[in-house]
Amino acid sequence: MQQDGKVRLGSEMEVAPLGVGAWAWGTRYLWGYGGSYGREDAEAALRVSLESGVDLVDTAEIYGNGASERIIGEVLRSGELPRRPVIATKFAPLPHRFDPRALLRALDGSLRRLGVESVDLYQVHFPSPLLKVESLMDALAEAVKEGKARAVGVSNYGASQMRRAHERLAHHGVPLASNQVRYNLLDRSPEYNGVLDACRELGVTLIAYSPLAQGLLTGKYRPGVRPSGLVRRFDRRFSPRGLARIEPVVSALERIADRHGRTPAQVALNWLVTQRDVLAIPGAKNGEQARQNAGALGWSLSPEEVGELDQITRTGAVAGR
Repeated sequence: MQQDGKVRLGSEMEVAPLGVGAWAWGTRYLWGYGGSYGREDAEAALRVSLESGVDLVDTAEIYGNGASERIIGEVLRSGELPRRPVIATKFAPLPHRFDPRALLRALDGSLRRLGVESVDLYQVHFPSPLLKVESLMDALAEAVKEGKARAVGVSNYGASQMRRAHERLAHHGVPLASNQVRYNLLDRSPEYNGVLDACRELGVTLIAYSPLAQGLLTGKYRPGVRPSGLVRRFDRRFSPRGLARIEPVVSALERIADRHGRTPAQVALNWLVTQRDVLAIPGAKNGEQARQNAGALGWSLSPEEVGELDQITRTGAVAGR
């Protein structure tokens, strides 16, 4: 366990093991941006995150069709932040992008929206149906050599794809910094599909998105509670049957949280951030959510508590297998 130590991204950066995900910033249709929360809330979420020891904000060109990046750029220019965040964004290899140099053009667009000359981490959002891993890695290496990205990574890559990406980047003298995949107590598939082992073998940081399973691990959604947001309404895990299935996990989180004076969400995040070579990026729609997320830092579960969570979440019922 890394005990709140820093995690490495590439050859130059070390960051706190907790970041903040910005998918919801500017995303109206899926998350309701502009309704119960807006631009000032996103700014507060980023400011509070940085004040609480979080370093990295993760966004993507397709989040809100560029709105998330634009919001971050506006907040950066506002001068209201205590320090500059480590900025991570992503290129979407959509089917109409059949030229690997589309990545470099997309990066230029992200830089304009963010209002910066370079990003700290540039990632391929998901494997391309048309472009080879090697071609995309060549483009990522070029982005580093042009000074437009300090480090590069991938997202949603399997173990074999990640090994190919790592090998190709190595030909250019560029390390593969990260692989961003879904990882949480309800979906432990990186432990079983070889991704986590490959990350540790290759010195690649696993960035865990959806670390709270879209809110299922917060204790907010229980049998009989109607889920909020379009994403959750179409997710079978939020059905009455799905919620009943994970109730033992939520109950265990509540028991452990009570012992530490924490929340179930902070326990679930702590389980991730105290693992070696893992960076969790929970979303935050406002300053209070960011403050709650940061409560996962600065303490550790006992080995017995980790064992309790392992026992209850490694069953086929909830483990994502």
